[in-house]
Amino acid sequence: MQANLSVVPTPRVISDRPVTVGIIAGEASGDILGAGLIRSLRARYPRARFVGIGGEEMQAEGFHSLVPMERLSVMGLVEVLGRIQELFEIRRRLLDYFLVTPPDVVVGIDSPDFTLAVERRCKEAGIPTAHYVSPSVWAWRQKRIFKIARSVDLMLTLFPFEARFYEDHKVPVRFVGHPLADRIAMETDTTAAREGLGIPPGVPVLAILPGSRAGEIDRLGRLFLEAARWLQSQRPDLQLVIPCVNRQRQKQVQDLVDALEVTLPVTLVSGRSREVMAAADVVLLASGTATLEAMLLKKPMVVGYRLSGLSYAIVSRIIQVSHIALPNLLAGKALVPELLQDAATPESLGAAILDQLENRAEREQVTAAFADLHDQLRQNADEQAADGVSELIERTHNG
Repeated sequence: MQANLSVVPTPRVISDRPVTVGIIAGEASGDILGAGLIRSLRARYPRARFVGIGGEEMQAEGFHSLVPMERLSVMGLVEVLGRIQELFEIRRRLLDYFLVTPPDVVVGIDSPDFTLAVERRCKEAGIPTAHYVSPSVWAWRQKRIFKIARSVDLMLTLFPFEARFYEDHKVPVRFVGHPLADRIAMETDTTAAREGLGIPPGVPVLAILPGSRAGEIDRLGRLFLEAARWLQSQRPDLQLVIPCVNRQRQKQVQDLVDALEVTLPVTLVSGRSREVMAAADVVLLASGTATLEAMLLKKPMVVGYRLSGLSYAIVSRIIQVSHIALPNLLAGKALVPELLQDAATPESLGAAILDQLENRAEREQVTAAFADLHDQLRQNADEQAADGVSELIERTHNG
């Protein structure tokens, strides 16, 4: 099966029969994806009913959530173990509902530890299933592919390299593109972003994003600030801007800034991380979705990351990819510097940022590559995902 790599126009109504679509989303990002999927499916099935677990975004589209979504939003091994009985009870309740009143299709969105188990039971009961957002099975624990194959009739992936992995393992797949690529403009208005943040024109700006969680900031915040201190000795005109997801993280970062032996020209911003990246010349950040946003904004970046010694020893033995930053994974080569664990020092990070600031020719090549990758991911994901789910519904109804 070939991954679908082209945008298709929105089809007209497929059917006015009252189909039921079961959807399970366990966190905010899945809630956003689910809301877009519901809008696109409703254009195809005006009398459709949507039920399962979802948040405010999905409910605003007429979705009926059997359980508050926040009951699934659990992170960390200890936290999961503390809530394991409740999670089992939610799964039992959801399965009872789906198996007694079978929907036309069940779609699990991300949260694979919970959703794949539900999808497998539904598939065994003859209900078509799709999973939206691939687990990182291509990177580690690749034998999970067999469990996925038993659980889903269709995998909907955000990235083309994921689709190729499923094709190689004969699992039905559809590459739908990434919603962020649809929502972020192909050209970034840096001037407008700077005006919105009160940053003077012509000033070199480094955006620093050490992460949104307390643990990430504990591990990376001081390291990134020390890299900025090293940079200031080379570029005293450099301005630093750090977005903070909430007041608690802002205080945490401010305490790290205050603990430095020197005064840095740092501006802390409440939220607005995308605007901060848009205003920057270079971004220093941890790995994760932020690297995708920086790429879509066409911003040169340096990726730094550290884990605890034990965690790194375990992860480095089981991970099966040569890059961790999404731009590098998408390109299949090192477009952006990745400095990990012992290689992530203030001096090495600072030198990599300085090179990004001063090597204009290389910067232009990288931003051009980012534009090509943005275009590849700009597939109208909501519509593409709805196409895949619609095909499952129609296949069932047409025998």
